[in-house]
Amino acid sequence: MNETTLGAQLASFAADAARDGVPDDVAASTRQRVLDVLGLCVAAHRLDTSAAIVGHVLDQGGHPQATIVGVPDRVTAAQAALANGVLAHSLDYDDTHLPSVLHPSASVVPAALAAAEHAGADGALTVRAIAVGLEVAVRLGMAGYDQELGNSVFFEHGQHATSITGAMGSAVAASLLYGADERGVLDALGLTASMASGIIEANRTGGTVKRLHCGLAAQAGVTAAQLVRRGFTGPPTVLEGRFGFFEAWLHGRFFPEAVTEGLGKTWAVPDIFFKPYPANHFTHTSVDAGLALRARGVRPEDVESITIGAPTAVIRTIGAPLETKRAPETGYQAQFSGPYAVVAGLLGGGGLGTSLDDYTDALAQDPVRRALMAKVDVVPDARCDAVYPHQFPAVVTLRTTTGEVLVEEVLTNRGGPQRPLSDDELARKFRDNVAGRVSDADADTVRREVESLETRPRVDDLLRPLTTLSTPTPTTEEESA
Repeated sequence: MNETTLGAQLASFAADAARDGVPDDVAASTRQRVLDVLGLCVAAHRLDTSAAIVGHVLDQGGHPQATIVGVPDRVTAAQAALANGVLAHSLDYDDTHLPSVLHPSASVVPAALAAAEHAGADGALTVRAIAVGLEVAVRLGMAGYDQELGNSVFFEHGQHATSITGAMGSAVAASLLYGADERGVLDALGLTASMASGIIEANRTGGTVKRLHCGLAAQAGVTAAQLVRRGFTGPPTVLEGRFGFFEAWLHGRFFPEAVTEGLGKTWAVPDIFFKPYPANHFTHTSVDAGLALRARGVRPEDVESITIGAPTAVIRTIGAPLETKRAPETGYQAQFSGPYAVVAGLLGGGGLGTSLDDYTDALAQDPVRRALMAKVDVVPDARCDAVYPHQFPAVVTLRTTTGEVLVEEVLTNRGGPQRPLSDDELARKFRDNVAGRVSDADADTVRREVESLETRPRVDDLLRPLTTLSTPTPTTEEESA
């Protein structure tokens, strides 16, 4: 194997980590992400698209190899990865790496858990494989981050780096769990590069296709790892080759040092941002600003106008077209609305500040919220541009009906290294996500299994309490929606 290619270096790193282990802080962060993803998978069962993907997978049949969260019947490993990846990403509540702006755990964790179940891998290898898969996904994402441009080249081309590099990270994780050596990992990267895909037009004009992206990525990774076991091979120059991954996706404008610099010594995993709020990450600092204004005593009837100062690059996602963002029709559209975010914070919400119950179709159409959103503008802000995309800042200015001007500057995201969520806050997020669907006893069992995952001989016990979900009691709001 040519050790000089980028893919070979990633494969060598992966094999070394699988054999020798990962740093303690990386392992701890990885366990947190497993718990986060499992909670998201449970919570996502409220969506019609979740029922659709589960129904689709069950229709395919096949050998019982792995578990879909919330489904008693086991399915093939690749199909379990598909379904759980869709569940994990569907609520826009999964973690984010900056400045690459990708969501690595929602593909890598489902792929790894499915492969681990199928292969009978132990918990220690599972944690290591997930950590390595996350690292590979992030590094490939960062190879497409242009510092001069101040944005991801993937994003500028309309590509969803989450599903593209997530597929590659999923392949590495799955390969390790199936027992691949360095050559096998490289071959899996070579196969998966022909499966990785995703475009993000739905962020701009609507549609639910984005919910499929992480599931397709996880499925691709597991499938590639399985095909390599049966003898398929990939090109050793899959990443940097003339017709390789970076040429195809980034048109040759990539930064190879992001792939290899500090590889095996410096880990990105602990610095991946957790989401405290179930919405597009660009909106989170506007939620924070709304919460802060509420804490200062601002009432809805006090508001004359609100201006969200945001990075120029994010306005096309959370502030344009402004008329649409001021009047989302669904809870899903509200998750991508800057005006809705600041109003949700101002009115107060559940969970860690706002919760899934704050993003319903009924609330998106609520007359009080609509009236407040109509008073919100979203404009470029130079201070925010200077920070983006290492953070997703907001400078929110509120003018009261009496002429008072109140300003909240939120320049760092909660859930990132500068403002980390504690273990207790992450545990609360998990409890909130499974509430009404999983008993307290089973939720505690899952948390204990995750905390001690590296000592477990298999991962089956981790997933077993989540195979059957209770039917939640509808709230008045859900019944009227």
